[in-house]
Formats: sequence, C-alpha cells, structure tokens
Amino acid sequence: MSSDVEQPVAARTSERGAATRTALLKAARDVFVARGFAEAGVTEVVARADASVGSLYHHFSGKADLYLTLFEEFQGRQTQRTKQAAREARGSGETDPMRVFISAARAYLEGCLTERELAALFLRGDGPPGFEVVMRDRLRTWARRNATLFDDGENALVVVVTGALAAAVSEVVQSGDRELAEDVLAIIGQIRPAASATGPSSG
Repeated sequence: MSSDVEQPVAARTSERGAATRTALLKAARDVFVARGFAEAGVTEVVARADASVGSLYHHFSGKADLYLTLFEEFQGRQTQRTKQAAREARGSGETDPMRVFISAARAYLEGCLTERELAALFLRGDGPPGFEVVMRDRLRTWARRNATLFDDGENALVVVVTGALAAAVSEVVQSGDRELAEDVLAIIGQIRPAASATGPSSG
C-alpha cells in the first residue's frame, strides 16, 4: 500500500527536479547572453528561474557548470542535426562524400542560425577558465567525425574543410546571413583532394 503512494510522490519530486533544472538552464542562458559569462551572477540566474541557490547547487556545481552544460546540450542538438542530414543525404542515394558532408554542414549552420544567440555566446571567448581547451577538443572531435565521411588518406582534405567550416560558422553566426552560409558551402563543396584536383601531369 505504501509503495503505491510513494511511487507517485517520487515521480512528482523527479518531475519538479527536472523542471527546476530546465528553468535554471533557461535562466542561465538568458543571463549569459545578456551579460556574458564573467559578468553573470548566480543570484541573478536563481532569481530569474524563481529557484533557490540550494536548488542550483543541487543540480550544478556552479556558474561554470551551467555554462558547460548549455554548451554540451547545444552540441548534442547540433550532432543530431548533422547526423540526420547525412542519413537523409545517403538515403536519397547520394554517394559523393563531399556532398554528404555539405548536407551535414548545412544542417550545422542552420542550427547555429536557429540558436544564434547561444552559438554567439560560445564564440565570444568569454567563457569559464579552460573553455578554450573544450572548444579545441570539440573541433578535433568534429574533424574525426568528418573524416569518417571521406576515404582514408584524405586527412589534408578533412583539415581544410573542417577549418573552412569552423571559420564560416563564426562569420555566419555574427552576420546571421543565410546567403553567406550557402555561398560558403558552395565554395567548400568544390574542394577536392590535391591529386584529383590537379589531375595527371600533362608534361
């Protein structure tokens, strides 16, 4: 009998906890976007979330943890967007690795524009200590993921297209210009490995 009562209570407690966590992350996002990481205060986040300081420290270790959680969740959504786009490209019969890459890259850029304020926040350089290392690690992970689209031995191509797309992300997020995004993708899509780009020597 008691277990029948306890289960709904536990479920309600879990739901409240999840709702509080979501509210704290949304509040943190708003405060970070408005003030930047350095100027943001935990008390302002808590007040905006209509939560307590204790509840914040129940879910997160502090301000940096809020920021990093927002970043990881954003990157998770971006990964899902790019994987879905690559799957759809292959599902439509596309076999050219570069075209599959461009489909995934378009989805990534579109995600950056859809969540532009959040994307801009992470590109500002105003993050918690050590965040630049997190960003470098993420870029390396991105390059490894891109490498799976291409043949072995095309490492230089992967470095070039990943670097070009990373630069494009920064410009597109700052400008909000979808036409720029498409122009960049069109140019990146023409890049080929040196051997196939130059062809055999005529001499």
